[in-house]
Amino acid sequence: MTAYPENRAGRHHPAAPPPALVVVAHGSRDPRTPGTVRQLLDRVRALRPGLPVHLGHIELNAPLLPGTLAALDARGTGAAVLVPLLLARGHHVKRDIPEMAAAARLHTRVAAPLGPHPLLEDALHARLTEAGWRTPADGTARRASGVVLAAAGSRDPDSRADTARTAERLAARLGVPVVPAYASAAAPTVPDAVRALAARGRHRVAVASCFTAPGRFATECAAAAPGIVSAPLGTHPAMARLLLHRYDQALTTSAAITEPVLAPA
Repeated sequence: MTAYPENRAGRHHPAAPPPALVVVAHGSRDPRTPGTVRQLLDRVRALRPGLPVHLGHIELNAPLLPGTLAALDARGTGAAVLVPLLLARGHHVKRDIPEMAAAARLHTRVAAPLGPHPLLEDALHARLTEAGWRTPADGTARRASGVVLAAAGSRDPDSRADTARTAERLAARLGVPVVPAYASAAAPTVPDAVRALAARGRHRVAVASCFTAPGRFATECAAAAPGIVSAPLGTHPAMARLLLHRYDQALTTSAAITEPVLAPA
């Protein structure tokens, strides 16, 4: 049933539609990535029917974010919440997405990236379990075990701090050390992290893929795994719930509002 709020004169007006949710993906040359992202958006739509859900890419794939925002403006959409499909802070979250939002002609809010968050840890844990990981009950076997959290990497210290925080939280859940490692722009690499764990006597090592979709970085990190390696997070239900959580969270704060660009006179 549609809600019709009553104004002081007793007249009823339809409730304003919710701001559109625009999921902002990075983009990839891997042909598997766009399909994975679109399936994830379908999960979001299934969780919240009636919420307009759209996609915009930072680069490499269509539609690009500026085009998505322009199309929404052309349809008369009044506002949108941009939720980065990114797992930590970094240049894209702190600069690229806000600048694209500021150039749009509709009101926007930019949400936080997906990590760190317990729902992200849920997805990471589930993917590890699906790949065959079990934390040993035996203390000796547990002391010989560890996990490498493989992420894309960034030169931004906030990005590395977020990944390290996710690793700490996952370690608390698994009961074994979790070492963050990176595919590019940061150290250690996955092979270096595996060797560091081995130097501590931890030779039973799994790799948790902290990637939203298949791609070059995920493939390279998986190839460096000495044993169990989890699949990218992809369409895991926790990821869809996390996108909606960040959308809702952005609507409760005024810190991320971007005013629309006025049309030229």
